[in-house]
Amino acid sequence: MFNKLKQIQELKSQANQIKKALSAETVEGSGGWGKIKITMDGNQEIKKVEINDELLKDKVKLESAVLEAANDAIKKVQRVMAQKMSQFGGLSGL
Repeated sequence: MFNKLKQIQELKSQANQIKKALSAETVEGSGGWGKIKITMDGNQEIKKVEINDELLKDKVKLESAVLEAANDAIKKVQRVMAQKMSQFGGLSGL
């Protein structure tokens, strides 16, 4: 039983290390031909949104570009997450 508890504590510690490492990573997703930029950290938290004034005139284009930029940022973060997980050896035991 104590062995299982120790393993759980080690996994929690490893997960916290990975989370900390991911928070230091940032990616930038773009949409609308680069007129929308979303900066996201490795924990998928949006840190910054930039919108070109040109898109403010057309709500439909703006919504589409924001969606495109968010999805682009998420894909990039997922690649960073996979890379960091492999560097840490993954969460062994899960």
